[in-house]
Amino acid sequence: MHSPVDSPPHATGPGIALRVATALALPTVLLIVLVTASWDPLMALDGDIARTTHRWAVDDPGLTQAFRILTDWVWDPWTMRALIAVTVLWLVLHHGAWWLALWLTASCLLAALLSQGIKAAVDRDRPVWPDPVDSAHFAAFPSGHAMTAMVACGLLLWVLRLYGAGRVLWRIAAAVAVVSVAGVGFTRIWLGVHWSTDVLGGWLLGALTVALAMVSYARCFPDARST
Repeated sequence: MHSPVDSPPHATGPGIALRVATALALPTVLLIVLVTASWDPLMALDGDIARTTHRWAVDDPGLTQAFRILTDWVWDPWTMRALIAVTVLWLVLHHGAWWLALWLTASCLLAALLSQGIKAAVDRDRPVWPDPVDSAHFAAFPSGHAMTAMVACGLLLWVLRLYGAGRVLWRIAAAVAVVSVAGVGFTRIWLGVHWSTDVLGGWLLGALTVALAMVSYARCFPDARST
């Protein structure tokens, strides 16, 4: 059991998060299976989207450069992890919430390991272009950028909800999170380093990780829930 100082004042039960995790599990597994099997209709759709966005990227170098800055600095996985690190320090130093800080850290570590493990298992090739506008390494599926952004933004919104963020702050944070998660996925496709299903897989796996983190925390520390 953890001390009262570890208990967020506005924690919620695992019901909603459990339903979300259950709803995400099937499409996540199905997408992994279809990508691994190189299902023709899905591969054709990926190819069509990739060719279209790559043509746009080549035709608009100014916008492409802006997207490179966003994906390499603003929405980079290490930037997202740094935000979580700052949040972890805030939880420990200002609230003594050691267990919640540990949960955030463990969730980010799990997401990174899961991403790299699935990349190695699926071993999907990245798009290849005669005139690339950017480059990336290792396997394509899932998109690490998309997954990390989803995990980081989801966990940060969870913490804000736990600690009773006001309506204005919550809406601003949610809007920034949506723009960031959608934006990083779009930039990865635009820059020609990921297929669209890589990004979708990253989003699904990231959301599933966040939902499972919320469920497991509420089940392990039921006294943290508000009545």
